[in-house]
Amino acid sequence: MLDVRRMQVLRAVVTSGSVTAAAASLGCTPSAISQQLAALEREAGLPLLEKSGRGVRPTPAGSLLAERAGQVAELLRGIETELAGLRAGHTGQLRVRFFQTASVGLIPPAMAKFRAQHPEVVLDLQILEEGAFREVAEGEADLAVIVAGQQLPQARGVRLIHLADDPFRVVLPADHPQADQDGIDLAELAEENWINTARADHTCAALLADIYACAGFTPHHVLETEDSYAAQAFVAAGLGIALIPQLGLDVVHPGVAVRPIRTPKAVRGVHVAVREAAAGLPATNALVQALVEVAGG
Repeated sequence: MLDVRRMQVLRAVVTSGSVTAAAASLGCTPSAISQQLAALEREAGLPLLEKSGRGVRPTPAGSLLAERAGQVAELLRGIETELAGLRAGHTGQLRVRFFQTASVGLIPPAMAKFRAQHPEVVLDLQILEEGAFREVAEGEADLAVIVAGQQLPQARGVRLIHLADDPFRVVLPADHPQADQDGIDLAELAEENWINTARADHTCAALLADIYACAGFTPHHVLETEDSYAAQAFVAAGLGIALIPQLGLDVVHPGVAVRPIRTPKAVRGVHVAVREAAAGLPATNALVQALVEVAGG
């Protein structure tokens, strides 16, 4: 394989017209230049220079390699510029995954904050209810905003940062007898019909099951929807009541009342999973900081 550094030496000789002049410009001895050229000729399998008066001139093979050496040098300068942009957080791409209810009150303001600081960074955003953590672990995403219970997911090469505790709220029809209470004990609602807001294979399904179990009952679900506003609409229509996390209640249906839960504890943890290979980049750190600020604000 051709040695790129030796190609640059050849380019210097061709540009200056002599080994002596090239040695002076490169800060080394003519003997060292001649050794590099001899090694490059062995790699190329062809003579690269021929005598011309007191200097040298390139053979066709020498002209080709000298020209390509200039193109390689230009390519390397471009790569160095791109790397500098990545180090400074001015360029590049961040692949971000997040769950549905984060797409209203958390992700948009965090992305807006980030874009104001890093407008040249391309954001690849995708809603992914399940599998977001796995994508980070497998290198298919750089960050993922996820929901986790007490058992946090773990994977080599992934850092987990807590963003916020997102409390569940009871959503009742506006005319419900308990709609004016400051806080509600879930056990008092055991006989109600319920709107299920999480699929059985979703992380929140296990969290909700634990909450109901702590309240001492198994809910009677009359229908299921993962759309928080659709769930509110069904509640407003009198089909049942629902538990919806606060992040899913940035837009509240006019026909419902939203109340905090006194007992049992009903909270889900929101975390950002970061691929450690991307964690040291300024753009990644800025995006995580934006998420932390919005989640805590």
